[in-house]
Amino acid sequence: MSVSALSLTRALGSVSGPLQVVSLLSLVLLLLKAVQFYLRRQWLLKVFHQFPSPPSHWLCGHSLKRSKENELQELLKRVEKFPCAYPRWMWGDNVYLIVYDPDYMKVVLGRSDPKSNDVCRFLAPWIGTGLLLLEGETWFQHRRMLTPAFHHDILKPYLGLMADSVRGMLDKWEEFISQDSSLEILGDISLMTLDTIMKCAFSHQGSVRNDRNSQSYIQAIKNLNSMLFSRLRNVFYQNDLIYRLTPEGRWNHQACQLAHQYTDAVIKERKAHLQKEGELEKVRSRRHLDFLDILLFARMENGSSLSDEDLRAEVDTFMFGGHDTTASGISWILYALASHPEHQQRCREEILSLLGDGASITWDHLDQMPYTTMCIKEALRLYPPVPAISRELSKPITFPDGRSLPAGIKVALSIYGLHHNPKVWPNPEVFDPSRFALGSNQHSHAFLPFSGGSRNCIGKRFAMNELKVALALTLLRFELSPDPSRVPCLIPEIILKPKNGIHLHLKSLT
Repeated sequence: MSVSALSLTRALGSVSGPLQVVSLLSLVLLLLKAVQFYLRRQWLLKVFHQFPSPPSHWLCGHSLKRSKENELQELLKRVEKFPCAYPRWMWGDNVYLIVYDPDYMKVVLGRSDPKSNDVCRFLAPWIGTGLLLLEGETWFQHRRMLTPAFHHDILKPYLGLMADSVRGMLDKWEEFISQDSSLEILGDISLMTLDTIMKCAFSHQGSVRNDRNSQSYIQAIKNLNSMLFSRLRNVFYQNDLIYRLTPEGRWNHQACQLAHQYTDAVIKERKAHLQKEGELEKVRSRRHLDFLDILLFARMENGSSLSDEDLRAEVDTFMFGGHDTTASGISWILYALASHPEHQQRCREEILSLLGDGASITWDHLDQMPYTTMCIKEALRLYPPVPAISRELSKPITFPDGRSLPAGIKVALSIYGLHHNPKVWPNPEVFDPSRFALGSNQHSHAFLPFSGGSRNCIGKRFAMNELKVALALTLLRFELSPDPSRVPCLIPEIILKPKNGIHLHLKSLT
């Protein structure tokens, strides 16, 4: 053997020792991980033995039989088959208890369990740690700080701003409607609700309807909704580093940046306005401040103001929650009434008796449209804007039927499943506004479009006002009918959206 070959052999021999050690350690770690996974899964199987569920694969869970398009149909089959709740295995040892019973809902929402860590971790880069994701005492302080922004004295002047935004959208519809083609309404309604939130909560001057930045923001929010849903259901996307390296992870990062640029511009504009001579004291002297005023002047209990990070998190949270969920709600309400012309006409007659030509809508009018309100609630039952919320049990829980779960288990409260549960709502797929007639006997947690308990939607009164204003003014201007060739395909993302849009035929009544 040559000298050079002998040297190489000796070098390889000296390396093989460390490589063998590394390989052995890797094998041991892999075996420990496998044992940990096996023991965790066996524990979970024992925990959930009280809750029957469809057969699942030990690694892929229920995902082998699941697709985005038929997920809600599969859910409804299980709501009928399994009483109150069932475990849904995502993959391996990742499992949620899906709950759709009002008594179960009441128990969970009556506690102070945190949101599921998966959802919080994936949402935080987008909306930050604002009111939606905060927990404990910090959440309580922020909730108490922001509650005055939704006082009825603050909300009253907003009606005129809401009406202006709606009329701007309806004027556009007048220009584009045709007897032969339908109009996709969700995009325009999203712009309208964004315009409303900008005017009401952030005192924005002008309209966002023709603003390219606003349209880009709405598209970014739409993409973030879809990507969040996708990530929650993909085992390979759970690690932040791996996800960031994927094409979808990069798109997600870009969409977050675009959304943040939009909200940063809102904050910057308002700060600059407040710094004008005399404007700061003028705003401070108001008896009531709008949402952004309250954030800018807020002081925590220790006397400190909100950091820039906290400020943007609350603005991002409210911008998302204040326009996207409301846009979904309005769109589905119009679709439901378009599909049921007899109820649509009855609402129109009620609104005509109140508003006449629709020249103005006042605070008092909102409580004088009982049938319209019943139809709104029934549409929100059929199409809840937020189809599910999640919790992670911080302590053991026992349900009314005696079944129990230990701490650490993830629970998904299926609002869609609850609203379509035949044991709660007979003939749940039928549009029947009489379910919400005065004196109807409902379980306190049978209808939860705005969640429930102490963490219910802080802006639910604002949202209901906007739903009523939008519906009233739309029905005065147009007769609505569905496009039978474009039936919406429901997709249960973070917000209930149609895969193919919501297309309606509009007939002008003016």
